[in-house]
Amino acid sequence: MVANIHPLSDVQSKIIGDDTFIWQFTVVLSGAVIGANCNINCNCFIENDVVIGDNVTVKSGVQIWDGVRIEDNVFIGPNVTFTNDLLPRSKVYPQQFKRTIIRKGASVGGNATIVAGNEIGKFSLIGAGSVVTKNVPPYTVWYGNPAKHKGFITEEAVLLDLNLFDNVNNLQYKLDENGIIIK
Repeated sequence: MVANIHPLSDVQSKIIGDDTFIWQFTVVLSGAVIGANCNINCNCFIENDVVIGDNVTVKSGVQIWDGVRIEDNVFIGPNVTFTNDLLPRSKVYPQQFKRTIIRKGASVGGNATIVAGNEIGKFSLIGAGSVVTKNVPPYTVWYGNPAKHKGFITEEAVLLDLNLFDNVNNLQYKLDENGIIIK
């Protein structure tokens, strides 16, 4: 199945994967690349120098600016804010926008702000309303303003405290030599 683009959207890009849905009142500029099986909700804006992987969910009200890279299986909550210029001025543009990367399997909660130039590690979780001002390591949980490291999370979405302990199931986890959480 080809991409399903709502007639009330303005999609200029020709590089959109199969089974991707783009809903009404969303604008996708011509240089954007969007993978397969994505769901781009209504009232979103995707600029030119943007790459979105496969199986990505972008909820309503998100603007994804030049320089943002979103890998596979990422969740972007409603009204998440990305920035791409650390010194913005009207009609003054940098030679290159800061690169922001959201790694595979990460989730960014609604109304979070991701400051330009940071990397959100794979399978990490950013809490709703957080302001991310620095790189977030893989498998970690961050929230607050500014966001701070509050725990860990597994690929299966098991929340762990700062000691890698699952308080719900009374299980201790550890990090392997590659930084992956294991039982």
